[in-house]
Amino acid sequence: MDTALIVTLLASFFVAVVLSPIFIPFLKRLKFGQSIREEGPKSHLKKSGTPTMGGIVIIVSLIITTLVISWYSGLLTLETMILLFVTLGYGIIGFIDDFIKVVMKRNLGLTSKQKLLGQLVIAIIFYFGMKVAGISTALAVPGTEWSIELGWFYFILIIVMLVGASNAVNLTDGLDGLLAGTAAIAFGAFAVVATSNFELSIALFCLAVVGSLLGFLVFNAHPAKVFMGDTGSLALGGAIAAVAILTKMELLLVLIGGVFVMETLSVMIQVVSFKATGRRIFKMSPLHHHYELSGWSEWRIVVTFWAAGLLLAAIGVYIEVLI
Repeated sequence: MDTALIVTLLASFFVAVVLSPIFIPFLKRLKFGQSIREEGPKSHLKKSGTPTMGGIVIIVSLIITTLVISWYSGLLTLETMILLFVTLGYGIIGFIDDFIKVVMKRNLGLTSKQKLLGQLVIAIIFYFGMKVAGISTALAVPGTEWSIELGWFYFILIIVMLVGASNAVNLTDGLDGLLAGTAAIAFGAFAVVATSNFELSIALFCLAVVGSLLGFLVFNAHPAKVFMGDTGSLALGGAIAAVAILTKMELLLVLIGGVFVMETLSVMIQVVSFKATGRRIFKMSPLHHHYELSGWSEWRIVVTFWAAGLLLAAIGVYIEVLI
């Protein structure tokens, strides 16, 4: 089984690396270029026209790799199908959002209500799939044997986690390679924990995501030749929340996904502060833009956030696996 996990990582990386050079010119021919928000940092204007929707490469490579290797190694479980459903479902929402922005030239994409409705529908289907799979509705306390039975309140938790994580991960996608790197680290941490708990089908899925992200990062690192768009970021956010729920690591998601949490909190703090006092705490939110406007280079911000994500992920793994 260890061999299957290693092969999954390498295969998904290979598929993403092979697909990207084929897909990027295709996006250019279709003129699927990124539109840059006028209110964003002025340094981003030069990125206008860079192909977006590259998240399709990530989704396709992880789905192909997961299905083929899971089936061949006997690890194709209901949990696997649930994870693929959530990833694809949130990816479709993101694709529609990107399509409206890029093709229909409506820079805001889907309305918040439309996006939320789609996210809720997938969360509801996920809940029933989880019940069929026999997943407990107890909330586990990391590093202990304790758990708190939530009953039907767990349904509310699922909605909060899936919607919250997808939006938090989406906010993090603002610099070349930032999300691809931090997400690869987070999914890698969950793969380690899932493997230690003998949840090999979930570990295999996580490593398929890691491999596809690393392959995509070859073309997404600064200066990016392609962006993942909402197609990729919403899919990754839904997927990581689903992984945390199925592995009963709901609370650890806040730690392992700490970079996503900080990005989201920076936006919330900025909005509350401005509405309450008329003053902004940060030069711009999400947090990575604050450092941009403070004079940090894009590469320095990305590497710093990767390091922070790695540290938080390591602490999460230590709590769950070693304590």
